[in-house]
Amino acid sequence: MTPSEGVGRGMESVLEMLESLLALGGMVLLRDTVEWEGRSLLKALIKKSALYGEQVHVLGCEVSEEEFREGFDSNINSRLVYHDLFRDPLNWSKTGEALPGGPLEALRALCRRTDPGPVTVALDSLSWLLLHLPCTTLCQALHALSRQDPCPGLHPEYVMLPSMHYISCPSPGKQVRVLGLLHEELHGPGPVRALSSLAQAEVTLSGALGQASAHILYRRPRQHPTHQTQRFSILPDFSLDLQGGPLLEPQPQPDPHTPPVDPTNHLTFNLRLSKKEREAKDSLTLPFQFSSEKQQALLRPGPGQATSHIFYEPDAYDDLDQEDPDDDLDI
Repeated sequence: MTPSEGVGRGMESVLEMLESLLALGGMVLLRDTVEWEGRSLLKALIKKSALYGEQVHVLGCEVSEEEFREGFDSNINSRLVYHDLFRDPLNWSKTGEALPGGPLEALRALCRRTDPGPVTVALDSLSWLLLHLPCTTLCQALHALSRQDPCPGLHPEYVMLPSMHYISCPSPGKQVRVLGLLHEELHGPGPVRALSSLAQAEVTLSGALGQASAHILYRRPRQHPTHQTQRFSILPDFSLDLQGGPLLEPQPQPDPHTPPVDPTNHLTFNLRLSKKEREAKDSLTLPFQFSSEKQQALLRPGPGQATSHIFYEPDAYDDLDQEDPDDDLDI
């Protein structure tokens, strides 16, 4: 394989991973931890969607708009529509910059989008939304957003916004892709499973020895779920650099500051015998040991002990054979 062929195959793997996550549509759930953050992968997917020519709506809750746009070039930033819930989520300043109605109305506004063509909606993050919305309400909004169902309780063609203007609700045929970032360690198993059931693709971030890895679960229609694990790193321009080879398993290293643990401590019995205890143990005659002294004591009754005899009187109907039945054995 030439170097150019190797680079080409590596680029194909990168495209295959990103395109496979974006090709399913619906919802892509990114589950990260404190050790392995997922916002960089979220921005890599946003960049890929923008390069496809799609309009990208970002519901920013945890970082400012300037920080989120940092690292994107002007072409990518021109396709980002940032809905800011970070600066003033509850509209306390009354400046008019905050989204009216809070996070729930922001999600409903994204559901009522009228942009032509496919659209990507990035939620940064679902954990922030779960802290401000009930889990059932958030799941219903995400289902309506990813499936583009008609807005519940309203006519499917027209919706009234808070400003009393009517706009058309999107038709169910429009393609909407939802990218949701979830900080898994902040929530119990119930909300995590509920959000996972809505996702067509689920990425769980982990790693070992400083190398990040992504475990991807695909749920394709009318197919069995498939799994894929890939090691990767994210470049400063939010491009992926996939790493080949087997996954590295961390080797447990003993802590030099932690003393070794003695398993015999705090026991209710003693595992070791002293010299005197060992001599007493060796001199003790156990009940099941049939020594010569014990045999003589049993055969020779001591003074004062009554002797016993066995008397046998055959019954009249006993079948007694006077001949030796073993005569033919020549014993």
